[in-house]
This record gives sequence, structure tokens and C-alpha cells, in this order.
Amino acid sequence: MPDFDSAGRRFYASEDVEISGKTKLYGIMGYPVAHSLSPLFQALFLRQHEMDAVYVPFHVAPEDVEKALDGLWAIGVEGFNVTVPHKETVFRRVIADEDACCIGAVNTVRRSEQGWQATNTDWRGFADVLSGLGADMEGGEALIFGAGGTARAMLHTLARLGLRRLHVCNRKASRLDGFLEHAGKTYPELECVPVAWEQDAVSDACSRSMLLVNATSIGLDAPTQTFPFSLAGDGLAVDAVYTRDGVTPFGEAATQVGRKAVDGLPMLIAQGAASFVYWHADTAPDRISALHWIGQRLGRKDLSLSGWEGSA
Repeated sequence: MPDFDSAGRRFYASEDVEISGKTKLYGIMGYPVAHSLSPLFQALFLRQHEMDAVYVPFHVAPEDVEKALDGLWAIGVEGFNVTVPHKETVFRRVIADEDACCIGAVNTVRRSEQGWQATNTDWRGFADVLSGLGADMEGGEALIFGAGGTARAMLHTLARLGLRRLHVCNRKASRLDGFLEHAGKTYPELECVPVAWEQDAVSDACSRSMLLVNATSIGLDAPTQTFPFSLAGDGLAVDAVYTRDGVTPFGEAATQVGRKAVDGLPMLIAQGAASFVYWHADTAPDRISALHWIGQRLGRKDLSLSGWEGSA
């Protein structure tokens, strides 16, 4: 049962989990995976819905992915998340849905009569954050830093939301070219414009963009580093990277010019909630309570997304 904080919001205290012969098993496959917050909030979602199930980490080396998929099937695992570096590898070994095929990677897998089925909820997590921030992308412009798998998921979101033009900035030209080729073939209605990895080009793209997105790993391993560019313009900034205190190099650069910045924690929780729905139809995980609860566990300032308040 939920407890309540001083503001009257629900949160779910840690509870003992009774394991029985009927307990279902879920988890997350990654390498490494010990740092993942997914077991925390997925366990929270299970408690919210009083389900007889547990969610645990699966530490799987890249060379063992195929054996792991067979092993997880053999021991009766019902579903699992996939994180780096396995999203593209697992994609090639499962029955992927349309969204995952557009992105070229999966992050959520479930058992079915046909075998492992999979989707990618990263794009839904990003969409939920934009909705929570009240962002309307229809007909607008955005700038994204990065051209890897995370950027492709965000591209899928922005195309689905009707963005008109996406400026793409990446350090490696070859990877940028591949991203633009993929975007042109998959989303012909969305204009994608390359941006040189230099300040003047970035400043110009910033001034045109209502939304700035960091899909690089800048700040992930060294949160004290600085973002390589000064940013500009008005609007929002969303980082795929999250830190314990919620402050990232990209977020700091965005707030310095007056943009509202959000780190990657809400997106992480939102994609996890979408995964939960994929496994358990007709459920509605309480994302906002999870966001507050995880924030308290990390000792960070409370973050509120107005679009999430009052909704599951």
C-alpha cells in the first residue's frame, strides 16, 4: 500500500517480496548492468499493481547474448529490458514490431507463442517527457546532438510528433552521414539538416530550434566536464544523460541561456513504464510517484512535470 509525503503525493515504501513457485520473473539484460535504476522502479511498478513477480539484472557479455536469450527462454522468464550494448544485437534475434524496425534496435522483450517479441519504448519515453513538459513539436524545428541508437529513437519520436525540420550535430561525420541516410529513407516527410561540429553552426541551429536534445554520452562518465558548445535561443532542452543530482553539462549550458532543462531520469522512468505496459496489458504505472520516489532515493531536488501530474 502507498504512503504519502508531506505534499500529499503517493510514494511506495520498500516492502519485502514473497517468492513462491508462482512468482514470475522479469529483468534487464546489459553489460554492465549493476548501475541500472530499472530494478528499483520496475519493482515499484510491480508493488503498485500488487503483482506476484520480481525484476532482476542479467549481466550478459556481448559474446553470450544468443546463449542468454535461449537460457532466459528455457527458465521461463516472462520479459526483460535490453540496455547497452545489446539493443541492436537482440533486435536481430527477435520478432520486432514496426517501431523497433524503424529505429533498428529493441529495448523491451516479451515471451509469446511465436517466440521472443520485442519493441522499443525509448521513443515513447521521450514522447512522454515532451508531453509532460507541454511541448508541441508540430511544424517546429529541433536540434539534436548525437547520431547513435539513442538519437534514432528520438528521431522516431520527433517524426511521429510532426516536427518539420531536425538539425543534427555529431562529431564523427561518417556516423552523421549514416544517420541522415537512415532518416531520409525512413521519415521522408521530415527535413534533416546536418550541423557542423563547431560553434557558429551550433549557435545558428540553436536560434532556430524550440527544442535542444543531447543524445551523446557527454556527462555520462564525467559529469564535471563541460558541454563543448555554448547554446542559445528560447525553449526546452532534454538530456538523455541523467546524474544523481540532476545536473548535466548539457543541462547547465541550456539553463545558462534561459532554457528549461530536464535530465534523462524522467525519460528513463517513462520508457520503463511503457515497457511495463507492454508486458502487462491494461496497466498504468504511476510515473510521477516513481519519479519523486527515485529522486528521493538519489537525494536530488524534486522534479515535477506538469503534464504528468494527476495522471498515472
